[in-house]
Amino acid sequence: MRVAAVTGSSGLVGTAIAAALDANGWSIRGVDRLPGEWTSIVGDLRDPRVRRAAVHGSDVVIHTAALHAPHVGRVDDLEFHAVNVGATEALLDEAGRAGVRRVVYISSTSVYGHALVPTDRAVWVDEGLEPLPRDIYDETKLAAERLVASIAIPSVTLRIARCFPEPPPVLATHFLHRAVGLDDVAAAAVRVAEHRTVTGTFNIAGPYPFTRDDCPALLHDAAGVIEARLPGVATAFRERNWALPRTLDRVYDSGAATAAFGYRPLHGIHQVLQTSGNGLV
Repeated sequence: MRVAAVTGSSGLVGTAIAAALDANGWSIRGVDRLPGEWTSIVGDLRDPRVRRAAVHGSDVVIHTAALHAPHVGRVDDLEFHAVNVGATEALLDEAGRAGVRRVVYISSTSVYGHALVPTDRAVWVDEGLEPLPRDIYDETKLAAERLVASIAIPSVTLRIARCFPEPPPVLATHFLHRAVGLDDVAAAAVRVAEHRTVTGTFNIAGPYPFTRDDCPALLHDAAGVIEARLPGVATAFRERNWALPRTLDRVYDSGAATAAFGYRPLHGIHQVLQTSGNGLV
């Protein structure tokens, strides 16, 4: 049986990825500092014994464990470096010694940082946009991406859009341009874990209704664009007494992932509205 080591397996993203891998016939070796359904090794990746137990005998390592944006200001910068960069480097070294065939690193679209600030139009965010980290989280995730890209093991980095629970009106707006479903993140991770040749860095975001040509109007009159392009969505917002966004500052583009390994997100604005009540769109 194929064995996947999943770090951060008790977290939101790690749990979803482990469950999807299991459903696709993988044996899961979950690693986390906290217990969880998919966690068989409870421990800190800074401990060499934990790293060895995780990777030896594993075919693939999927590395989701990290300190995240909510920890900024609450956790010392040195701790951020130790967990997000130091532990990642040590894990990659151990994976090389263990003969792991493939590494998948779960990063974040947050690494684009200051590059996400619009000027005269919404920012079209594809992999050609140069990251400009704005805080210690962005800096350490980007540093870890570079470590992953430098190893001899074939590797893929997935920069995932926001995928945590939010109030329905906020979630619906974010699913127009900058959110992604957990099931789509998990499906992308399974695809690249099982792919024989793909390597590189890819955005993983939701299916959005806009194009690059919409970016000027989205910054200055997003509500008008939505009314014209998605009248059913505009009606659904009004029925729920949700305000249409007046401006959208960015749109994430997952086209490179679609072209490279067939990523096709299924969870979009229509699915969000269907589950929020007051009828279907």
